Amino acid sequence: MSKNNILENIKKLRELTGVGFKDCKLAIDENNGDIDKSIEFLRKKGIAKASKKMDRVANEGLILVHSENNEISLIEINSETDFVAKNKDFINFCKELSLYNFKSKGNLTKLENTMMLNKNSVKDNLINLIAKIGEKITIRRAKFFDKKGINFFYVHSAVEKNIGKIVSVVQIEGSKENEIKDLGNKIAMHVAASNPIAIEKNGIEKDILDKEMEIIKEELKNSGKNEEMINKIALGKLNKFVSDNTLLNQIWIMDPKKKVSDVIRENSNGKNLKIIDFARFKVGEGV
Repeated sequence: MSKNNILENIKKLRELTGVGFKDCKLAIDENNGDIDKSIEFLRKKGIAKASKKMDRVANEGLILVHSENNEISLIEINSETDFVAKNKDFINFCKELSLYNFKSKGNLTKLENTMMLNKNSVKDNLINLIAKIGEKITIRRAKFFDKKGINFFYVHSAVEKNIGKIVSVVQIEGSKENEIKDLGNKIAMHVAASNPIAIEKNGIEKDILDKEMEIIKEELKNSGKNEEMINKIALGKLNKFVSDNTLLNQIWIMDPKKKVSDVIRENSNGKNLKIIDFARFKVGEGV
């Protein structure tokens, strides 16, 4: 590694950790210029408790969707502030990243090692961007939808084409795109608005149902009812939770007299329309 590259990496490491030049140089030398390994090296030495910036909370940012030949990719890139989310360098980085995310089919490990237009890896460009902007930036999550069904997406609060704060995708099988385009777009919009956690009950993780039941029972214990009555009421409340949070059982946002399953059945026209997958990314949700 050239002297200029070594100095540049030391500068990046100091920016990320707040550690002095001498210790950063030692870390860089010991780890052949690898920034992440150098941060780990400093932490193990007790010099840096953690990467100074990477300890902060990044719950702003952007969701980007890329659609091509009935395949769709989603990616969330986070920043600390909405101000940075509007930064030109940040947006350009995200746009290029969205394309590579599509090519890597949502595989974040593969994405991090992808070479970008400037001949640096995504991983290195991310570190450079953090150093330049001065905020924690993370590539949080990604998802890819293949051609198992017909894919539709919806962007809410769009800041540019295919970029927004909430993006939803729904995958439907059993028909051709031109026959269910309007329905598919509306269901994607419904997902964005109603935030289901599964298509139907068997898609909800047992841990979630157990936790919800525990919360419901704790709330009912103070009511003075006997245990048998508590169990009966709790079961009803759990069923309501399932209905409210499963896509097929949710009330259709465009007609409160119908469920999503009713709308799908009405639009089947003799075909077996079926939602086989969906996703809803909201910036910073759960961070």
